[in-house]
Amino acid sequence: MTDLAWINAALTSARPQAMAALLRYFRDLDTAEEAFQESCLRALKTWPQNGPPRDPAAWLIMVARNAALDAKRRQSRQEPLPADEIVSDLDDAEAGIVERLDDAHYRDDILRLLFICGHPDLPATQQIALALRVVSGLTVKEIARAFLVSESAMEQRITRAKRRVAEAQVSFGTPGPVERAERLAAVAAMIYLLFNEGYSASGGEAHVRAPLCEEAIRLARLLLKLFQSEPEIMGLAALLLLQHARAPARLDADGTIVLLDDQDRSLWDRKMIAEGLALLDKAVRHRRPGAYQVQAAIAALHVQAARPEETDWAQIDLLYATLENLQPSPVITLNRAVAVSKVRGPAAGLEMMEPLAGPLGSYFYFYGVKGSLLLQLGRNEEARAAFDRAIALANTAAEAAHIRMHLDRLKRDSAASDPAQAGS
Repeated sequence: MTDLAWINAALTSARPQAMAALLRYFRDLDTAEEAFQESCLRALKTWPQNGPPRDPAAWLIMVARNAALDAKRRQSRQEPLPADEIVSDLDDAEAGIVERLDDAHYRDDILRLLFICGHPDLPATQQIALALRVVSGLTVKEIARAFLVSESAMEQRITRAKRRVAEAQVSFGTPGPVERAERLAAVAAMIYLLFNEGYSASGGEAHVRAPLCEEAIRLARLLLKLFQSEPEIMGLAALLLLQHARAPARLDADGTIVLLDDQDRSLWDRKMIAEGLALLDKAVRHRRPGAYQVQAAIAALHVQAARPEETDWAQIDLLYATLENLQPSPVITLNRAVAVSKVRGPAAGLEMMEPLAGPLGSYFYFYGVKGSLLLQLGRNEEARAAFDRAIALANTAAEAAHIRMHLDRLKRDSAASDPAQAGS
Protein backbone atom coordinates (compact mmCIF):
# COMPACT_ATOMS: atom_id res chain seq x y z
CA MET A 1 0.00 0.00 0.00
CA THR A 2 1.36 3.44 -0.93
CA ASP A 3 1.90 6.17 1.65
CA LEU A 4 -1.08 8.11 0.31
CA ALA A 5 -3.34 5.04 0.34
CA TRP A 6 -2.73 4.05 3.96
CA ILE A 7 -2.88 7.66 5.14
CA ASN A 8 -6.20 8.19 3.35
CA ALA A 9 -7.57 4.97 4.85
CA ALA A 10 -6.46 6.03 8.34
CA LEU A 11 -7.96 9.52 7.99
CA THR A 12 -11.26 8.14 6.69
CA SER A 13 -11.50 5.63 9.51
CA ALA A 14 -10.58 8.15 12.22
CA ARG A 15 -12.82 10.99 11.05
CA PRO A 16 -16.03 10.03 12.93
CA GLN A 17 -14.28 9.75 16.29
CA ALA A 18 -12.18 12.87 15.72
CA MET A 19 -15.07 15.06 14.55
CA ALA A 20 -17.27 13.95 17.44
CA ALA A 21 -14.62 14.81 20.02
CA LEU A 22 -13.80 18.16 18.36
CA LEU A 23 -17.46 19.15 18.20
CA ARG A 24 -17.89 18.32 21.85
CA TYR A 25 -14.86 20.45 22.65
CA PHE A 26 -15.48 23.50 20.40
CA ARG A 27 -19.30 23.30 20.04
CA ASP A 28 -19.11 24.76 16.54
CA LEU A 29 -19.42 22.79 13.29
CA ASP A 30 -17.24 25.01 11.12
CA THR A 31 -14.48 25.28 13.73
CA ALA A 32 -14.42 21.50 14.17
CA GLU A 33 -14.31 20.85 10.42
CA GLU A 34 -11.57 23.38 9.79
CA ALA A 35 -9.51 22.02 12.69
CA PHE A 36 -9.88 18.46 11.43
CA GLN A 37 -8.81 19.47 7.91
CA GLU A 38 -5.73 21.16 9.35
CA SER A 39 -4.83 18.01 11.28
CA CYS A 40 -5.23 15.97 8.08
CA LEU A 41 -2.82 18.28 6.26
CA ARG A 42 -0.28 17.87 9.04
CA ALA A 43 -0.74 14.10 8.90
CA LEU A 44 0.01 14.13 5.18
CA LYS A 45 3.16 16.09 5.93
CA THR A 46 4.50 14.12 8.91
CA TRP A 47 3.20 10.55 8.77
CA PRO A 48 5.16 9.47 5.66
CA GLN A 49 8.40 10.33 7.49
CA ASN A 50 7.45 9.31 11.04
CA GLY A 51 5.15 6.38 10.30
CA PRO A 52 1.55 6.08 11.52
CA PRO A 53 0.83 7.03 15.14
CA ARG A 54 -0.32 4.28 17.48
CA ASP A 55 -3.80 5.82 17.65
CA PRO A 56 -4.53 7.96 14.53
CA ALA A 57 -7.81 9.30 15.92
CA ALA A 58 -6.16 10.48 19.13
CA TRP A 59 -3.32 12.08 17.15
CA LEU A 60 -5.77 13.91 14.88
CA ILE A 61 -7.89 15.10 17.82
CA MET A 62 -4.92 16.56 19.65
CA VAL A 63 -3.36 18.21 16.59
CA ALA A 64 -6.75 19.55 15.43
CA ARG A 65 -7.51 20.91 18.89
CA ASN A 66 -4.15 22.62 19.08
CA ALA A 67 -4.52 24.02 15.55
CA ALA A 68 -7.90 25.53 16.39
CA LEU A 69 -6.61 26.99 19.65
CA ASP A 70 -3.60 28.33 17.76
CA ALA A 71 -5.91 30.12 15.32
CA LYS A 72 -7.92 31.63 18.16
CA ARG A 73 -4.75 32.77 19.92
CA ARG A 74 -3.43 34.38 16.79
CA GLN A 75 -6.67 36.27 16.47
CA SER A 76 -6.07 37.48 20.01
CA ARG A 77 -2.41 38.25 19.17
CA GLN A 78 -1.15 35.67 21.62
CA GLU A 79 1.85 33.43 21.21
CA PRO A 80 1.48 30.61 18.63
CA LEU A 81 1.79 26.95 19.55
CA PRO A 82 5.05 25.00 18.94
CA ALA A 83 6.10 23.92 15.46
CA ASP A 84 4.66 20.89 13.67
CA GLU A 85 7.69 18.75 14.52
CA ILE A 86 6.98 19.15 18.24
CA VAL A 87 3.19 18.65 18.23
CA SER A 88 3.58 15.71 15.83
CA ASP A 89 5.87 13.74 18.15
CA LEU A 90 3.15 12.28 20.37
CA ASP A 91 4.78 8.89 21.08
CA ASP A 92 2.60 6.89 23.50
CA ALA A 93 0.86 9.90 25.06
CA GLU A 94 -1.98 10.01 22.50
CA ALA A 95 -4.62 8.06 24.38
CA GLY A 96 -3.95 9.95 27.60
CA ILE A 97 -4.28 13.27 25.82
CA VAL A 98 -7.68 12.31 24.46
CA GLU A 99 -8.85 11.19 27.89
CA ARG A 100 -7.85 14.59 29.28
CA LEU A 101 -10.08 16.38 26.78
CA ASP A 102 -12.79 15.22 29.13
CA ASP A 103 -13.72 12.04 30.94
CA ALA A 104 -15.91 10.55 28.20
CA HIS A 105 -14.81 7.71 25.93
CA TYR A 106 -14.38 9.59 22.68
CA ARG A 107 -15.45 6.65 20.44
CA ASP A 108 -18.95 6.80 21.91
CA ASP A 109 -19.12 10.51 21.14
CA ILE A 110 -20.12 9.54 17.60
CA LEU A 111 -23.54 8.33 18.72
CA ARG A 112 -24.00 11.58 20.65
CA LEU A 113 -23.10 13.52 17.50
CA LEU A 114 -25.65 11.60 15.43
CA PHE A 115 -28.40 12.51 17.92
CA ILE A 116 -27.30 16.16 17.62
CA CYS A 117 -27.51 15.99 13.81
CA GLY A 118 -31.01 14.57 14.31
CA HIS A 119 -32.19 17.74 16.06
CA PRO A 120 -35.91 18.37 15.37
CA ASP A 121 -35.19 21.93 14.17
CA LEU A 122 -33.67 20.34 11.05
CA PRO A 123 -35.77 18.74 8.27
CA ALA A 124 -35.05 15.03 7.84
CA THR A 125 -33.12 15.52 4.58
CA GLN A 126 -30.87 18.10 6.25
CA GLN A 127 -30.32 15.88 9.29
CA ILE A 128 -29.01 13.00 7.22
CA ALA A 129 -27.01 15.16 4.82
CA LEU A 130 -25.34 16.95 7.73
CA ALA A 131 -24.45 13.66 9.42
CA LEU A 132 -22.94 12.23 6.23
CA ARG A 133 -20.88 15.38 5.76
CA VAL A 134 -19.76 15.95 9.34
CA VAL A 135 -19.55 12.41 10.71
CA SER A 136 -18.56 10.43 7.63
CA GLY A 137 -16.64 13.10 5.75
CA LEU A 138 -18.38 12.46 2.44
CA THR A 139 -17.99 15.16 -0.17
CA VAL A 140 -20.98 17.22 -1.25
CA LYS A 141 -20.84 15.43 -4.62
CA GLU A 142 -20.97 11.99 -2.96
CA ILE A 143 -23.91 12.97 -0.73
CA ALA A 144 -25.76 14.47 -3.71
CA ARG A 145 -25.40 11.16 -5.54
CA ALA A 146 -26.75 9.26 -2.54
CA PHE A 147 -29.85 11.53 -2.54
CA LEU A 148 -30.13 11.64 -6.35
CA VAL A 149 -30.06 15.47 -6.37
CA SER A 150 -27.72 18.04 -7.91
CA GLU A 151 -24.47 19.02 -6.22
CA SER A 152 -25.56 22.67 -5.89
CA ALA A 153 -28.84 21.66 -4.25
CA MET A 154 -27.00 19.50 -1.72
CA GLU A 155 -24.49 22.28 -1.00
CA GLN A 156 -27.38 24.59 -0.15
CA ARG A 157 -29.03 21.91 1.99
CA ILE A 158 -25.90 21.36 4.09
CA THR A 159 -25.24 25.09 4.41
CA ARG A 160 -28.80 25.67 5.63
CA ALA A 161 -28.45 22.81 8.11
CA LYS A 162 -25.26 24.28 9.58
CA ARG A 163 -26.88 27.70 9.82
CA ARG A 164 -29.94 26.30 11.59
CA VAL A 165 -27.76 24.46 14.10
CA ALA A 166 -25.87 27.69 14.83
CA GLU A 167 -29.02 29.85 15.04
CA ALA A 168 -30.83 27.36 17.26
CA GLN A 169 -27.81 27.27 19.59
CA VAL A 170 -28.08 23.49 19.61
CA SER A 171 -26.51 21.93 22.68
CA PHE A 172 -23.61 19.59 21.91
CA GLY A 173 -24.19 17.70 25.13
CA THR A 174 -25.82 14.30 25.37
CA PRO A 175 -29.59 14.47 24.61
CA GLY A 176 -31.87 13.17 27.34
CA PRO A 177 -34.05 10.03 27.05
CA VAL A 178 -37.08 11.88 25.62
CA GLU A 179 -35.00 13.70 23.02
CA ARG A 180 -33.27 10.46 22.03
CA ALA A 181 -36.62 8.74 21.48
CA GLU A 182 -37.86 11.65 19.35
CA ARG A 183 -34.76 11.56 17.16
CA LEU A 184 -34.46 7.79 16.89
CA ALA A 185 -35.76 7.44 13.32
CA ALA A 186 -33.37 10.12 12.04
CA VAL A 187 -30.38 8.53 13.77
CA ALA A 188 -31.28 5.09 12.42
CA ALA A 189 -31.45 6.56 8.91
CA MET A 190 -28.02 8.17 9.35
CA ILE A 191 -26.49 4.86 10.43
CA TYR A 192 -28.18 3.11 7.50
CA LEU A 193 -26.80 5.60 4.98
CA LEU A 194 -23.37 5.51 6.61
CA PHE A 195 -23.35 1.74 6.09
CA ASN A 196 -24.54 2.11 2.50
CA GLU A 197 -21.66 4.46 1.73
CA GLY A 198 -19.23 1.87 3.04
CA TYR A 199 -21.02 -1.00 1.32
CA SER A 200 -21.02 0.67 -2.09
CA ALA A 201 -18.96 3.85 -2.13
CA SER A 202 -20.38 6.82 -4.04
CA GLY A 203 -16.94 8.05 -5.11
CA GLY A 204 -13.20 7.56 -4.92
CA GLU A 205 -11.06 4.59 -5.85
CA ALA A 206 -12.42 2.04 -3.39
CA HIS A 207 -15.75 0.37 -4.16
CA VAL A 208 -16.07 -0.91 -0.59
CA ARG A 209 -15.09 1.07 2.52
CA ALA A 210 -15.12 -1.61 5.19
CA PRO A 211 -14.32 0.77 8.09
CA LEU A 212 -17.53 2.71 7.41
CA CYS A 213 -19.56 -0.52 7.41
CA GLU A 214 -17.92 -1.64 10.64
CA GLU A 215 -18.52 1.76 12.26
CA ALA A 216 -22.19 1.68 11.22
CA ILE A 217 -22.57 -1.80 12.75
CA ARG A 218 -20.90 -0.62 15.96
CA LEU A 219 -23.26 2.36 16.14
CA ALA A 220 -26.30 0.15 15.46
CA ARG A 221 -25.26 -2.08 18.36
CA LEU A 222 -24.86 0.96 20.61
CA LEU A 223 -28.28 2.20 19.54
CA LEU A 224 -29.75 -1.21 20.32
CA LYS A 225 -28.35 -0.97 23.85
CA LEU A 226 -30.27 2.30 24.29
CA PHE A 227 -33.48 0.93 22.74
CA GLN A 228 -33.42 -2.78 23.59
CA SER A 229 -37.11 -3.43 22.89
CA GLU A 230 -37.36 -1.50 19.60
CA PRO A 231 -37.85 -4.03 16.75
CA GLU A 232 -36.84 -1.62 14.00
CA ILE A 233 -33.43 -1.08 15.61
CA MET A 234 -33.08 -4.87 15.86
CA GLY A 235 -34.01 -5.01 12.19
CA LEU A 236 -31.47 -2.34 11.32
CA ALA A 237 -28.67 -4.14 13.14
CA ALA A 238 -29.71 -7.46 11.55
CA LEU A 239 -29.73 -5.91 8.08
CA LEU A 240 -26.24 -4.46 8.41
CA LEU A 241 -24.82 -7.70 9.78
CA LEU A 242 -26.39 -9.87 7.07
CA GLN A 243 -25.19 -7.56 4.32
CA HIS A 244 -21.66 -7.11 5.66
CA ALA A 245 -21.29 -10.87 6.20
CA ARG A 246 -20.90 -11.20 2.42
CA ALA A 247 -18.09 -8.63 2.22
CA PRO A 248 -15.20 -11.14 1.84
CA ALA A 249 -16.76 -12.49 -1.36
CA ARG A 250 -17.96 -9.26 -2.99
CA LEU A 251 -14.66 -8.37 -4.70
CA ASP A 252 -12.10 -10.69 -6.28
CA ALA A 253 -8.32 -10.49 -5.85
CA ASP A 254 -8.14 -7.75 -8.51
CA GLY A 255 -10.83 -5.64 -6.85
CA THR A 256 -13.43 -6.57 -9.48
CA ILE A 257 -17.07 -6.75 -8.37
CA VAL A 258 -18.41 -10.30 -7.95
CA LEU A 259 -22.20 -10.49 -8.31
CA LEU A 260 -24.21 -12.32 -5.65
CA ASP A 261 -24.88 -15.37 -7.82
CA ASP A 262 -21.15 -15.75 -8.57
CA GLN A 263 -19.86 -15.29 -5.01
CA ASP A 264 -17.99 -18.03 -3.15
CA ARG A 265 -20.47 -18.58 -0.34
CA SER A 266 -17.89 -20.40 1.77
CA LEU A 267 -16.26 -16.98 2.29
CA TRP A 268 -19.34 -15.49 3.93
CA ASP A 269 -19.01 -14.77 7.64
CA ARG A 270 -21.27 -17.39 9.23
CA LYS A 271 -20.90 -16.00 12.74
CA MET A 272 -22.12 -12.60 11.56
CA ILE A 273 -24.97 -14.25 9.66
CA ALA A 274 -26.04 -16.16 12.78
CA GLU A 275 -26.08 -12.95 14.83
CA GLY A 276 -28.12 -11.16 12.17
CA LEU A 277 -30.66 -13.99 11.85
CA ALA A 278 -31.10 -14.16 15.62
CA LEU A 279 -31.75 -10.40 15.79
CA LEU A 280 -34.24 -10.60 12.92
CA ASP A 281 -36.08 -13.48 14.60
CA LYS A 282 -36.28 -11.47 17.82
CA ALA A 283 -37.57 -8.40 15.95
CA VAL A 284 -40.27 -10.34 14.09
CA ARG A 285 -41.65 -11.71 17.36
CA HIS A 286 -42.71 -8.16 18.32
CA ARG A 287 -45.17 -8.15 15.38
CA ARG A 288 -44.45 -4.49 14.61
CA PRO A 289 -43.06 -4.66 11.05
CA GLY A 290 -40.95 -1.85 9.61
CA ALA A 291 -38.77 -1.08 6.61
CA TYR A 292 -35.51 -2.24 8.20
CA GLN A 293 -37.04 -5.54 9.28
CA VAL A 294 -38.34 -6.18 5.75
CA GLN A 295 -34.95 -5.39 4.21
CA ALA A 296 -33.30 -7.68 6.75
CA ALA A 297 -35.75 -10.44 5.80
CA ILE A 298 -34.74 -10.03 2.14
CA ALA A 299 -31.05 -10.22 3.08
CA ALA A 300 -31.80 -13.29 5.19
CA LEU A 301 -33.33 -15.13 2.22
CA HIS A 302 -30.17 -14.45 0.23
CA VAL A 303 -27.73 -15.68 2.88
CA GLN A 304 -29.82 -18.75 3.72
CA ALA A 305 -29.67 -20.05 0.14
CA ALA A 306 -26.86 -22.62 -0.11
CA ARG A 307 -26.78 -22.12 -3.89
CA PRO A 308 -28.01 -19.24 -6.10
CA GLU A 309 -30.73 -21.39 -7.67
CA GLU A 310 -32.17 -22.09 -4.20
CA THR A 311 -32.91 -18.41 -3.57
CA ASP A 312 -36.63 -17.86 -2.88
CA TRP A 313 -37.14 -15.05 -5.39
CA ALA A 314 -40.94 -15.28 -5.18
CA GLN A 315 -40.79 -14.48 -1.46
CA ILE A 316 -38.27 -11.70 -2.13
CA ASP A 317 -40.69 -10.22 -4.68
CA LEU A 318 -43.45 -10.21 -2.02
CA LEU A 319 -41.15 -8.60 0.53
CA TYR A 320 -40.18 -5.85 -1.91
CA ALA A 321 -43.89 -5.26 -2.58
CA THR A 322 -44.35 -4.83 1.18
CA LEU A 323 -41.38 -2.48 1.30
CA GLU A 324 -42.87 -0.40 -1.55
CA ASN A 325 -45.96 0.15 0.61
CA LEU A 326 -43.96 1.00 3.73
CA GLN A 327 -41.39 3.19 2.04
CA PRO A 328 -42.21 4.05 -1.60
CA SER A 329 -39.05 4.69 -3.62
CA PRO A 330 -37.96 4.23 -7.25
CA VAL A 331 -34.83 2.45 -6.00
CA ILE A 332 -36.97 -0.09 -4.12
CA THR A 333 -39.06 -0.63 -7.25
CA LEU A 334 -35.85 -1.16 -9.24
CA ASN A 335 -34.79 -3.85 -6.78
CA ARG A 336 -38.21 -5.43 -7.02
CA ALA A 337 -37.87 -5.45 -10.82
CA VAL A 338 -34.78 -7.64 -10.41
CA ALA A 339 -36.78 -10.09 -8.28
CA VAL A 340 -39.64 -10.04 -10.80
CA SER A 341 -37.18 -10.82 -13.62
CA LYS A 342 -36.04 -13.88 -11.67
CA VAL A 343 -39.62 -15.08 -11.14
CA ARG A 344 -41.37 -14.06 -14.38
CA GLY A 345 -38.49 -13.42 -16.77
CA PRO A 346 -36.40 -10.43 -17.96
CA ALA A 347 -39.20 -8.95 -20.08
CA ALA A 348 -41.41 -8.57 -16.99
CA GLY A 349 -38.53 -6.94 -15.13
CA LEU A 350 -37.97 -4.45 -17.96
CA GLU A 351 -41.66 -3.60 -18.06
CA MET A 352 -41.59 -2.76 -14.35
CA MET A 353 -38.51 -0.56 -14.90
CA GLU A 354 -40.00 1.58 -17.68
CA PRO A 355 -41.64 4.20 -15.38
CA LEU A 356 -38.34 4.56 -13.48
CA ALA A 357 -36.40 6.04 -16.40
CA GLY A 358 -37.24 9.58 -15.27
CA PRO A 359 -36.50 9.50 -11.53
CA LEU A 360 -33.50 7.18 -11.99
CA GLY A 361 -32.14 8.76 -15.16
CA SER A 362 -28.79 9.50 -13.51
CA TYR A 363 -28.56 6.32 -11.44
CA PHE A 364 -25.75 3.90 -12.31
CA TYR A 365 -27.56 0.77 -11.15
CA PHE A 366 -30.65 1.52 -13.26
CA TYR A 367 -28.65 1.25 -16.46
CA GLY A 368 -26.62 -1.69 -15.19
CA VAL A 369 -29.81 -3.67 -14.47
CA LYS A 370 -31.42 -2.55 -17.72
CA GLY A 371 -28.39 -3.62 -19.75
CA SER A 372 -28.30 -7.00 -18.03
CA LEU A 373 -31.98 -7.70 -18.70
CA LEU A 374 -31.69 -6.56 -22.33
CA LEU A 375 -28.68 -8.84 -22.72
CA GLN A 376 -30.70 -11.80 -21.45
CA LEU A 377 -33.33 -11.04 -24.11
CA GLY A 378 -30.72 -10.92 -26.87
CA ARG A 379 -31.30 -7.21 -27.51
CA ASN A 380 -27.56 -6.59 -27.71
CA GLU A 381 -27.47 -3.12 -29.26
CA GLU A 382 -29.87 -1.74 -26.67
CA ALA A 383 -27.88 -3.51 -23.97
CA ARG A 384 -24.67 -1.90 -25.24
CA ALA A 385 -26.25 1.58 -25.08
CA ALA A 386 -27.44 0.94 -21.50
CA PHE A 387 -24.00 -0.32 -20.44
CA ASP A 388 -22.30 2.72 -22.02
CA ARG A 389 -24.59 4.97 -20.01
CA ALA A 390 -23.86 2.99 -16.84
CA ILE A 391 -20.11 3.44 -17.32
CA ALA A 392 -20.61 7.18 -17.73
CA LEU A 393 -22.46 7.24 -14.40
CA ALA A 394 -20.16 4.85 -12.51
CA ASN A 395 -19.19 6.08 -9.05
CA THR A 396 -16.07 3.94 -8.65
CA ALA A 397 -13.50 2.25 -10.87
CA ALA A 398 -14.83 -1.16 -9.78
CA GLU A 399 -18.32 -0.30 -11.03
CA ALA A 400 -16.99 0.83 -14.39
CA ALA A 401 -14.78 -2.27 -14.71
CA HIS A 402 -17.73 -4.54 -13.94
CA ILE A 403 -19.82 -3.01 -16.75
CA ARG A 404 -16.88 -3.18 -19.18
CA MET A 405 -16.83 -6.95 -18.62
CA HIS A 406 -20.35 -7.08 -20.08
CA LEU A 407 -19.30 -4.92 -23.02
CA ASP A 408 -16.27 -7.09 -23.69
CA ARG A 409 -18.54 -10.14 -23.71
CA LEU A 410 -20.83 -8.41 -26.18
CA LYS A 411 -17.89 -7.68 -28.46
CA ARG A 412 -16.70 -11.29 -28.30
CA ASP A 413 -20.20 -12.58 -29.08
CA SER A 414 -20.52 -10.14 -31.97
CA ALA A 415 -17.12 -11.12 -33.35
CA ALA A 416 -17.97 -14.83 -33.10
CA SER A 417 -21.21 -14.34 -35.05
CA ASP A 418 -19.66 -12.03 -37.68
CA PRO A 419 -16.58 -13.53 -39.44
CA ALA A 420 -15.71 -10.22 -41.11
CA GLN A 421 -15.63 -8.44 -37.74
CA ALA A 422 -13.70 -11.31 -36.19
CA GLY A 423 -10.87 -10.83 -38.66
CA SER A 424 -10.65 -7.07 -38.24
